[in-house]
Amino acid sequence: MNSKSKFTGEVFDWLSSMNFDWMLKRTDKDHFDLIEIWKNDRLVLLLRLIDLETWLNRGNLLVSEIDDFKDKQTLLRSTGIASVTLWEDIWFNKKEIVQSRLNAITGISERIPGRVTQARKLDKPTAKDFLDKNHLQGSVNSKIRYGLFLPKRYFRVLSTGYQLDSGIEELLVAVATFSHPRTFERNGGLYRSYELIRFANLRNTTVVGGFDKLLRAFTDEYKPGDIMTYADLEWSDGASYSRLGFDEISDKDPVQFWLDPTLNVRYTDNRRPENDKLIEVYNAGSRKFVKTIH
Repeated sequence: MNSKSKFTGEVFDWLSSMNFDWMLKRTDKDHFDLIEIWKNDRLVLLLRLIDLETWLNRGNLLVSEIDDFKDKQTLLRSTGIASVTLWEDIWFNKKEIVQSRLNAITGISERIPGRVTQARKLDKPTAKDFLDKNHLQGSVNSKIRYGLFLPKRYFRVLSTGYQLDSGIEELLVAVATFSHPRTFERNGGLYRSYELIRFANLRNTTVVGGFDKLLRAFTDEYKPGDIMTYADLEWSDGASYSRLGFDEISDKDPVQFWLDPTLNVRYTDNRRPENDKLIEVYNAGSRKFVKTIH
């Protein structure tokens, strides 16, 4: 079985096992598989599969092909339809997280009311373990870490089929991490700007209002002047940030990576190992958002 058929075959099998209404679309303008996912007779997600076989055979993609897809993606997102670009290496390396995120987009997720959770600081090992298991990009160094915990007395909000260790007293259901502040002098006082580095829900769950609750916990304690963050344009246009008062600032260009197709590991250029089997790939870039607090 070649790379393309293994990757797309697994995705197709998973979609069918989840009883999604989906169809494969082929166009003359896009050489990668496009999947439309429908719910209640409404298109909810366009999924673009980037398999490495097609990527290599195409060489450098035509600028017009990239721009055509970006235009279609922007139009879909403006109408409330999600659009995701999924790479083969991400699927094989982070399959459970990918499936969880796609399920959440289509409304298949354990929903936990944020109001019954408790926000408090986390130690570094706890945050790292959670993000490595629940965030597509894993954990990175951070100065400040917060988590949302669901106390045992509220486990009743979980469905009866939810797999839960009965011996625990609380469940960590969401994590947000922040940077050191950049401090400026402004209007005779100190102005502190922080970066929101990571946010993730526990796999297969969505904490309703959880992101906002973590932001408020951080803001109440650290009194930032603003909070800056980035949306991964392969997965989202950042609409959730806009709903919470973040302003769209600018788009960042795609980032180049070197991919080891055997290990499904990506390296930046300055960390690139000596390996003649590496494949040059790049993401769709990101969008910068800033929320001004005061």
